[in-house]
Amino acid sequence: MIKKLLVSVLLASSSITFAQQPAAPLPSGTLPTPTQGQVVEQKPVVIPAAPQLAASGFILVDATTGSIVAESNSEQRLPPASLTKMMSSYLVVDEIEKGRITEDAMVNISVKAWKMGGSRMYVKEGTQVSVIDLLRGVIIQSGNDSTVALAEYVSGNEDAFVDTMNQKAAQLGMVNTHFENSTGWPAEGHLTTAKDLAVLARSIINDHPTHYPLYAEKYFFYNNIRQPNRNLLLNRDDTVDGLKTGHTEEAGYCLVASSKRENTRLIAVVMGTESESARAAETQKLLAYGFRYFQTTQLYQAGQQVSTARVWAGKTQEVTLGIPNNIVLTLPKGREQSLQAKMHINELIKAPIVVGQELGNLTVELDGQLLVNTPIVALQPVEEAGFFARLIDNLKLFFRNLFS
Repeated sequence: MIKKLLVSVLLASSSITFAQQPAAPLPSGTLPTPTQGQVVEQKPVVIPAAPQLAASGFILVDATTGSIVAESNSEQRLPPASLTKMMSSYLVVDEIEKGRITEDAMVNISVKAWKMGGSRMYVKEGTQVSVIDLLRGVIIQSGNDSTVALAEYVSGNEDAFVDTMNQKAAQLGMVNTHFENSTGWPAEGHLTTAKDLAVLARSIINDHPTHYPLYAEKYFFYNNIRQPNRNLLLNRDDTVDGLKTGHTEEAGYCLVASSKRENTRLIAVVMGTESESARAAETQKLLAYGFRYFQTTQLYQAGQQVSTARVWAGKTQEVTLGIPNNIVLTLPKGREQSLQAKMHINELIKAPIVVGQELGNLTVELDGQLLVNTPIVALQPVEEAGFFARLIDNLKLFFRNLFS
């Protein structure tokens, strides 16, 4: 009986190709379909250098991927002026969205908040103002008074709030940032960089999408005073929907702006320009360059099937393979068809298999540069087969190894 079983297994195994399928370009989404036996020549895409801006430092990043499109002096520590309030508003919104405070909660206005100079919402000492009104005062009117009022409400006093600001900056990876106050009022050691501000802007957009529309509001009316948002690009470009302006004599005129066109969102940070109009114009140059020559491209979606593979000793002989996370890249326009994707699947896959188990990897290259190296995982479980089915597969594998 055993002899007959061995003969039948040997005959079955002789009809099976045991060699591992070689890694091959993988067509998916925007990736090119490979051409058998020939190379498709791609016309080179000419990408000019980024524009030179009349600014102390700048950076342009893809809000989705975090990829840097252009930069100059992006890691130079500079005074941020009221761009500081981006962190203040981030922390307040974080408190709201985590349920620790509410938008309609009433905040007592202290003497310290009321006496703040510079840009103001014009709150009055001894009155109460709602959290959401004060938040608009911070974001739209750049109110120093409203910022201090919220800092005191959230943390008890401004110093404690500033400590939280610095802790959050460290958590977000703002490695060259230190805050001395919640408003951006000039103070020794109160410094950040264009790159760190881009990190903060990405966090505002991606972490708090429900409240992000506040940054696009063009006016806020409070205490019988109607004040405009100082971000001039909100009126010049319909695709711009944030974020914040800043100005002091030391910092110059600064702007963090975000714009979304089709599937691409870019964040521009421009610091140290000479005037309000200059910061808007220089930021426009940067955004125009980014949208003209680059785009955000999604290659794969989380859970997307990319292949199947043979399973040994399982109740089923095949497992579906996929990508665990979204794969999104910032690419020069016109280069999608030059991407080279390759799958590397484990030679031997045996049951049991659980969902998410790594069974290989996928790489994507452009002009020989590795852009992606991500696991290929099982998209469904495969249970172990019964005793005799496992025995047969193990015998097949024995003969495979014997003759390989």
